[in-house]
Amino acid sequence: MDIADIATTDYVEVDANERLGKVRSIFERENPKGLIVTEDGEYAGIINQRQLIQSHIKDDTKVRGLVRSAPKVDRTEDIREVARVLVESNAKIAPVFEGDDLWGVVTEDSILEAVLDNLDALDVGEIYTDEVVTVTEDTHVGRAINLLREHGISRLPVLDEDGHLSGMVTTHDIADFAVRDMERQQKGDRSGDRDRVLDIPVYDLMNSPVTTTTVEDSVKQAVSLMLDNDYAGLVVTPERDDRIVSGVITKTDVLRALTYTEKEHMDVQITNVHLLDTLSRDSIRERIQGVANKYKRMQVLHAHVRFHKHKEQKRGTPLIQCQIRLRTNRGQVAGSGEGYGADNSFRVAIDKLERRVLELKGVQADEEYRGQLLRKLGEL
Repeated sequence: MDIADIATTDYVEVDANERLGKVRSIFERENPKGLIVTEDGEYAGIINQRQLIQSHIKDDTKVRGLVRSAPKVDRTEDIREVARVLVESNAKIAPVFEGDDLWGVVTEDSILEAVLDNLDALDVGEIYTDEVVTVTEDTHVGRAINLLREHGISRLPVLDEDGHLSGMVTTHDIADFAVRDMERQQKGDRSGDRDRVLDIPVYDLMNSPVTTTTVEDSVKQAVSLMLDNDYAGLVVTPERDDRIVSGVITKTDVLRALTYTEKEHMDVQITNVHLLDTLSRDSIRERIQGVANKYKRMQVLHAHVRFHKHKEQKRGTPLIQCQIRLRTNRGQVAGSGEGYGADNSFRVAIDKLERRVLELKGVQADEEYRGQLLRKLGEL
């Protein structure tokens, strides 16, 4: 399917010289997936809502300072490749070009709607993320913002004092709350009280109750829930207890699944590929395949490597977090690490991944030995 079948010319555009306050108002009023930024009538990049929760950015800041690049796609591009582009650029929209001219945009929602009927073949348990960052009801908004930035995520399940799921707070909730709070300040209410916004508990702005799904549900069911309710993700719970957080499934997880291939070599997807320095996709694939080979029965179907840059630097080299997640015929396995530069962070992450794979190999060997022992006992 070509992207021309689902791309649209209906998009929201702002000039690079526009004030950030107006952009916040657009997100509050129209809730777009992202905005196209132009300068002197030419495409300059995109801006998304996650960028707006950076508390140090003032309303009179020009949009130009927040513009980020997004890979351009052609109207005839294959839908799988566009899904990969969105995931690897960590974007919700991509500009669609016809020749050298901006024609429109394609969003993650439009792609998911187009392939919805084909998602019955996957279960949530095959693609969800089981490592979840959570907060408690009394966690301050400032802390929540830091967690969202640090982990490069858009939502945080909220737990009550018993550790049970009680709500969800997202970048949209925080941005929406901040806009409303600024409007009150401009009218005289709580004037000079802006700093207190960061000290408000997430309980005051979280969504509750939370819509959930289970590992047994089909991905089609989960995506339908997200599209019908305009959610970017769902909490995954055990089948018989929707108070327990087992993981999270997002639209990005589903887009990533669309890129799975049946190629002879392992399929590797890299988020924030621009952070790579001397690393290449081939070298990453070789290292991951080397780890998988140590567990002879493990076949890696798909590898997702995500790089995230922190503000901290050492001699000009940024602190990078690397997360590696493998989808295999033996289930999912992951490793993560930090280091100065992509090379170092990947080295730490791959070492942790290797230890995890060898642990799984040991557990499997123990189970096989136990089975052999039981069979021997049964023969006596």
